[in-house]
Amino acid sequence: MDWMKEFSKTNPEQMGSFQNMMEAIEKEEGAALDKKTKELIAVALSIARDCEWCIACHVKFALEAGATEEEILEAAWVAVLMGGGPALMHAGLVLEALKDLK
Repeated sequence: MDWMKEFSKTNPEQMGSFQNMMEAIEKEEGAALDKKTKELIAVALSIARDCEWCIACHVKFALEAGATEEEILEAAWVAVLMGGGPALMHAGLVLEALKDLK
C-alpha cells in the first residue's frame, strides 16, 4: 500500500478523484446493494481480472462485511464460470481464424 501513498503525494488530484469514486460506489446509504453483496461481487471480479492483491483485499473486506467462507467460495465459482465461458468463446474464434488461414 506504500505505492498508493506515494501516488497520493505525487498525483493528489487523480488519487482524490479515484477515492471519491470508490466512496460513492461503496456507500450503503440509499444503495440498492449492501456492503457484503458488493464485496462478494468484488471478489468475483478480482478473480476474473486476475488481480491477486484485489482478491486478498476483497476476501478480507467480504469477511468483515459478514460474508461466510461458503458465500465467498460461491462467488469465486461464479467468477470461474464467467471467466471460463467467455474465454472458451474467444478460443472458438481462434479456431475459426486458423481454419480460414489454411
